[in-house]
Amino acid sequence: MRRAEVVSVLALSSSQAVAGLPFLTEDPVPVDYTHSEAYVFSTYDGTTGGSDTNFPAFEYSYGVLPDIQLTIGVPFSRAAPDGGPTEWGLGDVAIGVKYRFVDETDTSPQVAVVPMAVLPTGDSNEGLGNGKTWWRLQVCLQKSWGEWTTYGGGGYVINPADGEKNHAFGGWLLQKELGEKWMLGGEVFARGKDAVGGRATTLLNFGGSFRFSPDFKLLFSAGHSVSGENHTIAYLGLWWGFGGEEDGRQSGTGSPRDRSGLSQQ
Repeated sequence: MRRAEVVSVLALSSSQAVAGLPFLTEDPVPVDYTHSEAYVFSTYDGTTGGSDTNFPAFEYSYGVLPDIQLTIGVPFSRAAPDGGPTEWGLGDVAIGVKYRFVDETDTSPQVAVVPMAVLPTGDSNEGLGNGKTWWRLQVCLQKSWGEWTTYGGGGYVINPADGEKNHAFGGWLLQKELGEKWMLGGEVFARGKDAVGGRATTLLNFGGSFRFSPDFKLLFSAGHSVSGENHTIAYLGLWWGFGGEEDGRQSGTGSPRDRSGLSQQ
């Protein structure tokens, strides 16, 4: 993953908009109509050539219509290449829409489409951005059984920046609720060659959440690549829900944050 995609995959939750934070894989569960949720978080991506960090980063989602949410993610990024100067500043801002067009039933999953654009607000000359607007479109689905939930899907990235390549991606996750406070899960996430001279890469990632209250949670994850480019990734964040007694998701059984009524993107 190059900087622009790391920012979007790790920094924008279903974002994910971009991902089902704290994971890379997107979930299909939108925020309830007129409800909202906010994240403050940090991400880390270490490679053989240096490291990239987003801190602080912010994300906000709002349910503009039933089954439709809008999301914006704003990261402040730190690029620390080996043998080069460390740079810090505004990263690329991501904006996305999530539209769930199939509801979950006892026998079938819920399904959503999630288009996203990442704007070149970061300085690409300093390693803080992509340099051009790029787009990501994905389809995701989810099914829950009691304390267990699984979700995943895939899509395609269009990146016109110099040296970058269009590519496919996909991921799948399984998670379990442990009592009223904890959720733990693991995922596999893969993407094709995203840059000239790059390699397709697959990562394993594990994480979860701890619920302090119905409207406040701690999110965390860490993982490493198992093929392709060498990446060590991590996420740590806080989530707040607004607008209701639960977490503002439209399904109490279908969200990666927490199936006990708390969702996280």
